[in-house]
Amino acid sequence: MGTLTRDHQHTATTPADHRRTPHSAPTATPAPPATAEPTVEPTVEPTTIRHSDRPRDADGMAVAAFVLGLVGLLVFNLVFGPCAIALATLALLRGTHRKGRAFLGLTLGVADLVVLFSLLAANDTVTWQFGG
Repeated sequence: MGTLTRDHQHTATTPADHRRTPHSAPTATPAPPATAEPTVEPTVEPTTIRHSDRPRDADGMAVAAFVLGLVGLLVFNLVFGPCAIALATLALLRGTHRKGRAFLGLTLGVADLVVLFSLLAANDTVTWQFGG
């Protein structure tokens, strides 16, 4: 067996170093010398964490814009359309990784408003139904 010294040099030990007799007490090994250099933990700034979560938040906004725009084609055009437009715009400004989904949310939000205004022009109301 061997040990490593502080300079990382390998020193050989003999089996007699680890031998105990049945009547002898175990010998205590000396404690490693204390280092004079204190260990300093790196600190993490809260702004670093906030900036790393920003694209993830923007990705969520892009998905929410897409879902609101899609659902807004069927119900609550007046509410979901502008929300989809706002969320898609914020997601694009914050640098989302899901740019395609954000653009789809923006397009669907605009389509929600187009459907709303076309229903207003055709029926003078914002309701619609299938069939007669």
